[in-house]
Amino acid sequence: MSNLVLELRQGEVMIVNGAPIRFRTRSRIELTAKARFLFGRQILAPDQVDSPARRIYFALQSAYIGTESERENGIDAARYFIAEFQQATTSDLVRQILEQALVAAEADDCYQALKLVRRVIQHEDAVIGKDQNGQSRTESNNTHVESEPCHSGL
Repeated sequence: MSNLVLELRQGEVMIVNGAPIRFRTRSRIELTAKARFLFGRQILAPDQVDSPARRIYFALQSAYIGTESERENGIDAARYFIAEFQQATTSDLVRQILEQALVAAEADDCYQALKLVRRVIQHEDAVIGKDQNGQSRTESNNTHVESEPCHSGL
């Protein structure tokens, strides 16, 4: 495996193998071994889980960066939430993406599954009228704040 270099801003949080790390200063780190990690905007906090697609993402996030028992529970929860979402949606493309995400997660590629579910979250936000910051368009009062791009392509 080649080394991965990440630049993180002051105050940003990174979770490596289940351990949250908050950076007090701007930092540049190098991962020299395989690790399960998420950082910055990739991390979905429990208080942000306010929609069906976000429930799927949170379950997969737990499966990806959690302990062994959290991983099993996360995959089980993701299966349940994906089945519910697939029954409720009218979009064949969303059903396909969710199926691909579940296949990836069951193959222990939860990072790929998270990337796929991010696409579903964007679709869901567009359908229910949320802006990029997760607020309903009426709540945002026509003020638009550009969101920062995700560092790893999620």
